Amino acid sequence: MRLNENTLLLGKKVVLVPYTSEHVPRYHEWMKSEELQRLTASEPLTLEQEYSMQQSWREDADKCTFIVLDAEKWQAQPRTTEESCMAGDVNLFLTDPGDPSLGEIEVMIAEPSCRGKGFGTEAVLMMMSYVSKLGLTKFEAKIGQGNEPSIRMFRKLHFEQVAVSSVFQEVTLRLTVTQHERQWLLEQTSHVQEKCYRDGLSESH
Repeated sequence: MRLNENTLLLGKKVVLVPYTSEHVPRYHEWMKSEELQRLTASEPLTLEQEYSMQQSWREDADKCTFIVLDAEKWQAQPRTTEESCMAGDVNLFLTDPGDPSLGEIEVMIAEPSCRGKGFGTEAVLMMMSYVSKLGLTKFEAKIGQGNEPSIRMFRKLHFEQVAVSSVFQEVTLRLTVTQHERQWLLEQTSHVQEKCYRDGLSESH
């Protein structure tokens, strides 16, 4: 989605940046992990296929993707490469052409050292707040039944279980953004700064 191709979001724990070709090699290494393939229901791709996927995600009007960076590492020194700070990714898909107010959200914290630190929670909050400009009022998350940490995280973010698929072995959780929830989301993301993203660096980095 071109909506976010020039957008950097700076949070407390994470920085969200557009998925560019610079990030593909590290992402490709992550997705060789059988554990991540299982948790994300993904098939392994060749590096060439991964580059094509990155390009299509950028062009597709129904997908918004950010790479999640470790904010502490990213801010530590000016010459730090984004690739060395990568922690995972967060995605939003417009899955129902008949309901433009519904978005499916997913987050992956792929770097083992970055798990259990609240990176996924902040990344999801930042993504939901950012895409509210698209008029989304409902968010869904489809999570493997065995992925307890992710299910717990979304429940803490006020998502409620609405379906279980024994065929796909997954749970669907949903958040409907009422006025109360919108206010809560604004409060949770009031610290987030939106900056201009250029050539892998923000103007103030």
